[in-house]
Amino acid sequence: MQQTAIKNIVIVGGGTAGWMSATALATILRGQYNIRLVESDEIGIVGVGEATIPMIQRFNQVAGIDEAEFMKATQGSYKLGIEFVNWGKLGDRYIHGFGILGQDLWTVRFDQYWQRLRALGKARELDEYSITRMAARHNKFMPARPDLPNSPLADIAYAYHFDASLYARYLRGVCEQRGVRRTEGKIASVALRSDNGFVEAVVLESGERIEGDLFIDCSGFRGLLIEEALKTGYEDWSHWLPCDRALAVPCKSASVLTPYTRSTAHTAGWQWRIPLQHRTGNGHVYCSAFMDDAQAQDILLKNLDGDVLADPRQIKFTTGMRKQGWNRNVVAIGLSSGFLEPLESTSIHLIQSSIARLLQFFPDSGFNPLEVAEYNRQSRFEYERIRDFVILHYKANQRDDSEFWKQCAAMAVPDSLQHKIDLFQARGRVVRFDNELFAETGWLQVMHGQNLTPRGYDPLADLLPLEEAEKYLESIREVIAQCVQHMPTHADYIAQHCAAPAK
Repeated sequence: MQQTAIKNIVIVGGGTAGWMSATALATILRGQYNIRLVESDEIGIVGVGEATIPMIQRFNQVAGIDEAEFMKATQGSYKLGIEFVNWGKLGDRYIHGFGILGQDLWTVRFDQYWQRLRALGKARELDEYSITRMAARHNKFMPARPDLPNSPLADIAYAYHFDASLYARYLRGVCEQRGVRRTEGKIASVALRSDNGFVEAVVLESGERIEGDLFIDCSGFRGLLIEEALKTGYEDWSHWLPCDRALAVPCKSASVLTPYTRSTAHTAGWQWRIPLQHRTGNGHVYCSAFMDDAQAQDILLKNLDGDVLADPRQIKFTTGMRKQGWNRNVVAIGLSSGFLEPLESTSIHLIQSSIARLLQFFPDSGFNPLEVAEYNRQSRFEYERIRDFVILHYKANQRDDSEFWKQCAAMAVPDSLQHKIDLFQARGRVVRFDNELFAETGWLQVMHGQNLTPRGYDPLADLLPLEEAEKYLESIREVIAQCVQHMPTHADYIAQHCAAPAK
């Protein structure tokens, strides 16, 4: 079978999406393709995606990135989960922790025994059966100890907080060592082939023409190639996720370096708090139909750890996804492919998974339409399942202090999400579909944290005598408590292993 390889890959745009794409391609393709990244220093990057989920460790491993070096270069801190404040009712607080809950027994999941005992008033709070949640509560951190297979210390799942602009700069250094060619300049026009509408070249303001076989659009919300050139179309999800603006601002650090992101719900949206070694990253995501910009800024500035370090920066967005992530010879990665507000820190993961999917279906010059269609099917599935998980946080609220929250609680949600909610409310069951991103424990923690209560539990949980079930839960709780007691603080671990150089 005759196959003609492509040779020239052009990445349009830098930032996290562009430089992650370049890093992965330069590493995996082993110098056999010409990779060129075009970006302009005049065009700012959104750069607020400073919190991640554990899958980023895999990206770093594949890219051969040393964790300590990367953490120092990006002023990074560790993340064990996300604390949600005021999301169920005003005053409520829970953590969506990474990793597992408890320890499964026989064919029944741990949480089903916990539901059984909770109904009898014999179970502790869910926090106490999660090593990451308890460590987060006590501001402790250490990486997993795989050499202790029977200990909760082997199950510590974690991610990172980092400065997104420093991350892009760090990856640029990695890429340039691996042969990626960077071109500074603004794109003035896009040339399409007359025969098939594929992108043939981008033309810079300087007049330079950069031709390519495969183009990766990392141009942000604008979608310079995927939308402006190819008119792909955008699917608007703002009827489910009505927040459409964000204000971002850095401030001085708090006295305690916490190992988790915080999301605090306000009257018409929510505020993120991301602790780094040199500052705290903050932002207020809000719905302009219920709150004006001045109100949003006032709320943000009144809820900071310390003095403001820059002027608040506004970002406007429409939640949704591009109708095709891959159109002709253009693959959209990052904000050009769609946007889901960063409530569960999925922005950087979506970049990572798009890159992995592109490599899985890497094209030759024929750009097989079946493979392009499969890429788009998988991309849509991922976006829609993350969308549902984010919508859940809004739908499952009991707040009566603002019209925004009342409307969110009353709204009809996608059938796929309603099915999840109905299953959980029947017997506390969570079904993970086709290896979707968030596993059962994630859904369980949010549903329970926001006061959804099952009417029953798995009848097989009754096979274990009640006294044994109580001992089983208590032993898990005790071992986790002992492990957390012996862990170092988050700040001490960073100081010992990956503190950024003082400036």
